[in-house]
Amino acid sequence: MSEQLSAGAPHRAVVTERLFAAEGPWLFSRGLDLLAFGGSTLAAWLLVALGAALGIVDGDAPDWSWLACVVAVDVAHVWSTSFRVYLSRVELRERPLLYLGLPVLAYLAGLALHAISALSFWRALAYVALFHFVRQQAGFMALYARRAAPAARLDALLDRAAIYAVMLFPILDWHARLPRRFAWFVAGDFVPWLAFGAPRALLPLAELAMFAVLALFLLRQVVLARRARVVPGKSLLVLSTFACWYGGIVLFDSDYVFTVTNVLLHGVPYLLLTYRYARASGPASLGRAIALRGAAPFLLVCMALALGEETLWDRVVWHERAHLFGTSLDVPAALLLFLAPLLAVPQLTHYLLDGFVWRVRSENPVLRRELEEA
Repeated sequence: MSEQLSAGAPHRAVVTERLFAAEGPWLFSRGLDLLAFGGSTLAAWLLVALGAALGIVDGDAPDWSWLACVVAVDVAHVWSTSFRVYLSRVELRERPLLYLGLPVLAYLAGLALHAISALSFWRALAYVALFHFVRQQAGFMALYARRAAPAARLDALLDRAAIYAVMLFPILDWHARLPRRFAWFVAGDFVPWLAFGAPRALLPLAELAMFAVLALFLLRQVVLARRARVVPGKSLLVLSTFACWYGGIVLFDSDYVFTVTNVLLHGVPYLLLTYRYARASGPASLGRAIALRGAAPFLLVCMALALGEETLWDRVVWHERAHLFGTSLDVPAALLLFLAPLLAVPQLTHYLLDGFVWRVRSENPVLRRELEEA
């Protein structure tokens, strides 16, 4: 999610339900914020503990964790973007070139990369995804910053430095210690740090810098708390991100651990955001009609779409879970060149649209008003 929340219809209907609850410094509310960030982090590490007890930490993610985390959360949150854009006639009418043209451009770009090589395609997709994951956390930090009184320049700097530090160091560590037992999409999709001639001796210095920034940030939050000016959600966001990124990437070399720590913290808050937005959107919205029926219908739609997508991926490309998705299809390599980029369109569209639809500008009066008045 981009730092500045979205573009949207200037004539969007005024809604009575608040997108973000006016509960002091919290983004949604104290309970929902704790659930979205703290709860997802706690759930991830409980799953790590369960994996250790079952002896599966050093192996690939088993089917049950893959279905629960990757399909039901990660891929489902990709499809939840539909509630923000594609299930709203008003939204589509406002910017049809963006919303309908971007998937086409995404497909053509994917097709061009796949024509070069499959690895080029997956490598580009992995780095776009990585950028998206980092920017989403930075976006949530920007939202929390709006909950405070006009921030001093020091606070604005520390906010950004802290959230980026706890993500960028694990990324550096990952690149410096390739190959790993896990990959973002496929083996070899990240380029080894050493390929650029960067000495591994720089890694401890980078780690020290991360901990120094984190310590300064937390110390500043203590000072602000003594002045009754603290926004506790900032610390919740930074610490939960640190726990999942540092713990899941640096402390472990495990596909299972990386999977559960990576996707829950990313997907759960986003699903909550899109659900709340769908409920607050204008009347000409199929997404709103579904969301107003409750969280269960909203999640079931997202999960059903995610399951359908993963079924196609497995039967056409991966051929790894025939016991879940049925017999694989024998697709010629020439046809696969066109099908793999097509199947990637939903996630690539989600990554790219996320930079447009969550910006608070004058063109988005509903979202901007809810943030500023809360």
